[in-house]
Amino acid sequence: MNAFVSEFYRDATCGAGAVLITLVLSAAFVQATSAAPGTHRNSGHVLAQSTHGWFGQPEPAVLVD
Repeated sequence: MNAFVSEFYRDATCGAGAVLITLVLSAAFVQATSAAPGTHRNSGHVLAQSTHGWFGQPEPAVLVD
């Protein structure tokens, strides 16, 4: 294989990986911010079940003097 083809395959693989990572992170962000905090949706989502507890705090923070 010549250098051009080898470099092209390497760049295409890295680009595809970057796109995949971006799509997964974007979907997680959209799912995490799709409802107001403290509210519950009626319909369950597969992504919602797999990322439960990853974003935000489970309970509001309490400041103590």
